[in-house]
Amino acid sequence: MTEINYKLDVFEGPMDLLLHLITKHKLNIYDIPIFELVEQYTAYIRAMQAQDLDVASEFLEMAARLIHIKSLSLLPVHEEGEQLRRELSGELIEYAACKKAAEALSLQTAGFNVQTRTPEPIESDMTYTRIHDPIELLNAYMRVMGKKLRMLPPKFDVFRPLVQKKIVSVSEKIKSVVSLLAHKKRMRFTDLLHSATSRSELVAVFLAVLELAKTGNINVDGEKSDFSMELVSVPEGDLDFD
Repeated sequence: MTEINYKLDVFEGPMDLLLHLITKHKLNIYDIPIFELVEQYTAYIRAMQAQDLDVASEFLEMAARLIHIKSLSLLPVHEEGEQLRRELSGELIEYAACKKAAEALSLQTAGFNVQTRTPEPIESDMTYTRIHDPIELLNAYMRVMGKKLRMLPPKFDVFRPLVQKKIVSVSEKIKSVVSLLAHKKRMRFTDLLHSATSRSELVAVFLAVLELAKTGNINVDGEKSDFSMELVSVPEGDLDFD
């Protein structure tokens, strides 16, 4: 048998080493002579150990697998060993095919077997061909305008109603209610509310009537909000109820 070359190469894994041994010793990958392959493989592993090289666990696992197949092949009935030998042969064939494909890709990426040509301009039609419903375009336009307007600072006119809004004083409204009752003697509360022109004035009317009724300056006759008011006496002193 050919002596193994102890100038050790670096292999990516046990399958790479097995493929190297089969190629080097011209073994039949489709019908692997397991005894010869085991001897070559274990000799290589021993050579690695003799040179104090770190032997990866996957190489040792493959050695155990080969020895197991060899042991089964020594039995009188060795169908299991033959099945394992065929499985190993199939794995090696697949590995060899993958390695060959990887080498071909490596050559192409290195610049071999690659053809290029000068880039050519690509003509494109920028005409917008989609058909939209008019309401869809209007909604899209309004959304865009809404976003644009939200980014602008608010105009002063937005705050004008707040700044110029008249706040009605309760004391002034008490004087107004007393003056009305002094001339009309009697009036309905709903009529007084209808004369209000703002929410602030409505609140002031309600508080004024409530204060006058509490102090006994007016009499209230009726139910719920539809009641009549009659002046009893004019409040004395300053009307400061705010």
